[in-house]
Amino acid sequence: MKGALIILGILILGVIVIAGPLISSRNELVTERNDIDARWAQVDNDMKRRADLIPNLVETVKGYAKQEQTVIGEVANARAALLGAHSKPDEISANNQLSGAIGRLLLLQENYPQLKSNENFLRLQDELAGTENRIAVDRRDYNESIKKYNTDVEIFPKNIAASMFGFHRDDAYFQATAQEKQVPQVKF
Repeated sequence: MKGALIILGILILGVIVIAGPLISSRNELVTERNDIDARWAQVDNDMKRRADLIPNLVETVKGYAKQEQTVIGEVANARAALLGAHSKPDEISANNQLSGAIGRLLLLQENYPQLKSNENFLRLQDELAGTENRIAVDRRDYNESIKKYNTDVEIFPKNIAASMFGFHRDDAYFQATAQEKQVPQVKF
């Protein structure tokens, strides 16, 4: 009887030693996945803020650059794509499209000197620049969260808990497009 209690005690201790780290690893992975979702929500919030600023910027530019309808149309289409995106990869793609279109829109100011001095344009440009900075920081933080989560999903011994509890890699990173990697040309 005493031997059976010792064996039972050893089994219970063995289960605790094995289950404790597994539960701890699972809880860390849940926390990291929730952090990714929270950081995505912040990126999403800033992208929507930018999308809300764009109609005002477009209307201001329209008043000065009526013949630049192609660029204005690109911005409007990219904004619509962003607002209509239903998944992280779609939002990332639409966001990249919008970044390029905004860049082309802001380049119009070189062709229209009176636009450079317009108060509304300057204020909107500052707002947009601030928003772009927020988005860049939020993208970086989001990518770092995904990197940490993916690392934990793959390293031993957390990979055991990850596979047991259904955690998988998340590859929805923000990446620079080929167009964004090109050096902008400044002309005076």
